[in-house]
Amino acid sequence: MADEQDWSSAKERFVVDAYDAALANPTPTEDHSPPGSPLVEQFTLLTRSLLDARTIGEALERVVAAAVAVIPGVDVASVTMRAPDGTFHTPIETHELALDLDQVQYATGEGPCVDAARMPGPALAYSGDLAADPNWPVFGPAAAARGMRSLLSTTVLPNVRPPQLSGALNLYSGERHGFTAADRDTALLLATHATLALMATTALTNAELNAAELRKAIDSRDVIGQAKGILMHRRGITADEAFEVLRKTSQNLNVKLAELAGTLASRHTEIDLP
Repeated sequence: MADEQDWSSAKERFVVDAYDAALANPTPTEDHSPPGSPLVEQFTLLTRSLLDARTIGEALERVVAAAVAVIPGVDVASVTMRAPDGTFHTPIETHELALDLDQVQYATGEGPCVDAARMPGPALAYSGDLAADPNWPVFGPAAAARGMRSLLSTTVLPNVRPPQLSGALNLYSGERHGFTAADRDTALLLATHATLALMATTALTNAELNAAELRKAIDSRDVIGQAKGILMHRRGITADEAFEVLRKTSQNLNVKLAELAGTLASRHTEIDLP
């Protein structure tokens, strides 16, 4: 592994050169890391893999898989997408827990992945101790209660032309201070590669993004909202309490949250949750 100076130099040169290349050529074919950098082979292979992706979903899945593979501290990961209307969705996640954590951020309007996905937002948002982070007083303790202590989010821009779509690569760790400075640099490079790949993906159009890639996420959000409403009305509880009932039941039954919500919404006259 290179020292921090090597990583920092590689990051700065790659990011500057890559974005310059993207503006000149939306289908980059060259690696822009410094000769001899430890990032060269790793990210050259990732770039080729991403550029071979036929859909947005494939590209995002490969970015998330790469993040889990190359950053040791990652326990679960996801991608947040922000639609033109400002709503957030999670089209890709490695575990149901990542989706749960993302949705807590969407519901509270705070958290690193929400910050990184906003336009304009920071290129990187990080917390090494979510339980005690004053920046996210609601989400932080909620994440810690679910076993996640650190979170690193980096901005992904699938489309820089109006209407601008934005997103974030979200990496969760169960350890306090679970990500090193080198991990943060690696995450920035992964997000840069993801941006370039998505810009080059021929399937990337606003209509297709809204109608196909995010349709499942949007439907999941809607059906979860319906299920929460049913529980709130039936039990006289709050929205947060209803979501917690759904979350715990999905874990106990080992059923995806959206599937459980769909069953409750469609058969609410026949069944009730424990």
